[in-house]
Amino acid sequence: MKTVRLGKTNLEVSRVGMGGIPLQRPTEEEAIKVLRRALELGVNFFNTAAGYGNSEERIGKALVGHRDQAIIATKSGRWGKAEAAAELERSLKRLQTDVIDIWQLHNISSAEKYAQVTGPGGSLEAAQEALQAGKIRHIGLSSHNLDIAIKAVKSGLFETIQFPFNYVTREPEDELIPLAKEHDVGFIGMKPFAGGMLDDATLSIKYVLQFDWVVPDPGVETVEEIEEIVAIVESGDWALTSQEQQEIEARRAELGTRFCRQCGYCQPCPEGVFISRVMLTWVNRKLWPRERFLRSMGKHIDGARNCVQCGECETKCPYQLPIREMITENIAFYERVNQE
Repeated sequence: MKTVRLGKTNLEVSRVGMGGIPLQRPTEEEAIKVLRRALELGVNFFNTAAGYGNSEERIGKALVGHRDQAIIATKSGRWGKAEAAAELERSLKRLQTDVIDIWQLHNISSAEKYAQVTGPGGSLEAAQEALQAGKIRHIGLSSHNLDIAIKAVKSGLFETIQFPFNYVTREPEDELIPLAKEHDVGFIGMKPFAGGMLDDATLSIKYVLQFDWVVPDPGVETVEEIEEIVAIVESGDWALTSQEQQEIEARRAELGTRFCRQCGYCQPCPEGVFISRVMLTWVNRKLWPRERFLRSMGKHIDGARNCVQCGECETKCPYQLPIREMITENIAFYERVNQE
């Protein structure tokens, strides 16, 4: 497996990593098989989060006896120092390790959240103290907001940035990726399959591999999936043919008017609707077991029922999405799943 230096961390990570969200869905035995097969194929970068159900626990079990072969990245969604420090201890225990290679502040996608986590008493302080204590090796940040990601890269506070990047979500190409390279900040490309909306592995993986500064970490659930992805990487034939480029443009045109990039510019909603989370309803059904989906999305769907169709969100959306219509569709979808 080819490797690439992950920015100023100087970690040599496999050219493609593996995301941990889907590891919640198979049995524990099957999840461990997937992880160990990835190791056998040369994948050494595993990216998860404390908020991904039992993902950390399964990675920890799979890496017993193989810890020296793996680079582990996980995340904390806690804003405060004490809460984040406590969550770090839980992650270390679940992952069965004494040190986490990259600890990331999770989904920092608003100016308010960024100010809180980087300010006095914020989770960044917990990260810095953990770094000094040898509990983590590097500090990163994940975001869905382009402006926040750019700010984080420029700040000098973070060694890695994780941001959505695929052939539909191409916004990072113009500034964020070149900026990360300029500042020697490793770029972890989350959602190379657009959260499950793209289903052609060849197109999706080859597209992201065009960018030498990006390490994609597709979520993987089965042995067959990781074998297919690694085969694409190992082929070395990453150049897109003219036909593949046409297929990408056709798919972009198809999805472009109905695809939420999770940028958060539509927020806040005057009625308190968590719009960007509601937009993930049907995608999360693909990613999560049914009961967890219903439990986790229920409060957001209940909030979505407060929508009065004022349209303020649509005036702020940089992609001109029909948000009001999409909220209605996602409520209906949730109700259908609830009645299954």
